[in-house]
Amino acid sequence: MTKLISGLSALTDRYDVILSDVWGVIHNGRESFPAACGALARWGETKGPVVLISNSPRPSHSVVPQLDSLGVQRATWQAFVTSGDATRVLLGERAPGPAWTVGPDRDAPLYEGLGLAYAGHTDAAFISVTGPYDDEVEGPGDYQERFEAAARRGLTMICANPDIVVQRGDRLIYCGGALAQLYSSLGGEVLMAGKPYAPIYDLCLVEAERLLGRPVDRARVLCIGDGLPTDVKGANDQGLDVLFVASGIHGAETIGPDGLDAKAVEDLLAADGLTATYAIADLVW
Repeated sequence: MTKLISGLSALTDRYDVILSDVWGVIHNGRESFPAACGALARWGETKGPVVLISNSPRPSHSVVPQLDSLGVQRATWQAFVTSGDATRVLLGERAPGPAWTVGPDRDAPLYEGLGLAYAGHTDAAFISVTGPYDDEVEGPGDYQERFEAAARRGLTMICANPDIVVQRGDRLIYCGGALAQLYSSLGGEVLMAGKPYAPIYDLCLVEAERLLGRPVDRARVLCIGDGLPTDVKGANDQGLDVLFVASGIHGAETIGPDGLDAKAVEDLLAADGLTATYAIADLVW
């Protein structure tokens, strides 16, 4: 049974480390959430390390300027790990490729220093996806024919962002995971290292141990996130407790006029065979 909590302060005696999602928890792609950032900053100051765990397809160092521009204070976290960090290992193993890269120009830092060559879908040795070329207007259907051809050639797809959708302002936009989902349905092989898959959690726990200066007790690690197939499933698969932030991509389904609806949260989780240790409407202290 998911326990509803009113603030992160209710859990200070229970956990030493937080692995917090980024998009949907501390910002919406257009502005930061000051209360959420403040809650994590207070945890870091008074309790223990906060490691941001993001499905951004770019290396963490190249995402920090975006967080700065959105008003996310550096005190919000002590370490930052992205799907891009974990995915670079998979890409490096396949250099020089060539790779058919699908995604916007802003994701170019993912490939820096890997020695990859590039080609179109008819000549590539594998596919690397970070998202649609233009996520403001494109969806999976725009890639159907090219993905069908690539699947027939037996190309493996590496997806650097397993998210299906994220909230940008008041809109939901397609991410790399939506393209990977289509490719898999066409019979193509897909590899991913971000949430909910183990490699990104392994990197986060290494960072947590570095910050703690001792081995991590997994029973005292709390994951925070708003995505069921990524944040919640990832925590479940890793045997880690999770705080579900309902106001993210599932806000319309779980928050009513009287606030967070406990039954709606339970029904939402059960529909995907998932569990959450705790739930909260918005992340606050």
